[in-house]
Amino acid sequence: MRIFAIQDDSLPNRVLGYLIYYELQRAFYIELPEDADMWETPLLLSSFIKQGLYSIGSNWSRMWVQQRIIPQDRQNIVQILKENGLKEYDAFQLLMLAKGRCAQDDCYLEEVNASVLSAWLLKRWETKIEDVTPLHAARLLIFFRNGDTRIADIQTLTPSHPECRPYIAQPSRFSSVEVQPDGYGVMWSDRAMILHHELYAHSMSIPLTLDDFRGFVQHRLASASEACQLLDCSRQNIDDLMRRGKLHPVRQDSKYKLFLRNEILQRRRT
Repeated sequence: MRIFAIQDDSLPNRVLGYLIYYELQRAFYIELPEDADMWETPLLLSSFIKQGLYSIGSNWSRMWVQQRIIPQDRQNIVQILKENGLKEYDAFQLLMLAKGRCAQDDCYLEEVNASVLSAWLLKRWETKIEDVTPLHAARLLIFFRNGDTRIADIQTLTPSHPECRPYIAQPSRFSSVEVQPDGYGVMWSDRAMILHHELYAHSMSIPLTLDDFRGFVQHRLASASEACQLLDCSRQNIDDLMRRGKLHPVRQDSKYKLFLRNEILQRRRT
């Protein structure tokens, strides 16, 4: 992770916000202070302040970056990249060539260490996500960095995130949910994302910790091999129990199956 303070030549010693860049995923995020002045903030970003939004998702953050660099469809882009020692089009490297400066404003980027980040940003990051598990009925079990565990009904967020509707409509697609880089939120694709603070605000707290959940997975789930040992049977017997609806895997693919250990033990007692 690399962090850059967004600054302005006309406003010395004032940080307008931060640009966060994750090199492995090539993902950008922008954070603005809640007391940001709309008239001092760069144009594209000021539109979020009007809406009361201060954490900018990766898609819009990348759009802000692209406004400050040479477009990829520039006619002589190959020559430009060669002259600047670049083998391929790289938005981050192009942004660094001029420290984020462009003709639209007086803003520039100054790299900073995480140890000097503003208190408001560190506080905001407390609700980043450690892990997520999809549940039935388009709900997510979310473990937040501050130790809270919450359940979010994603259907209640579709008015502001219509791009998530196709995933809610299909349980198999909904279960493909992943955590964004560094816990910035959850995502189903590059265009279907929800940031951590929004999920935190629209979710219900439950008395469960991530360690509790890990303990459940460790002690209450069993592989097909363990099921064979517990039932003293062969893999073929396990497959037969599944076909007859007597054993229900909680997850399976072509290589492995996971079962609730208690269901296996119940089978052993019958």
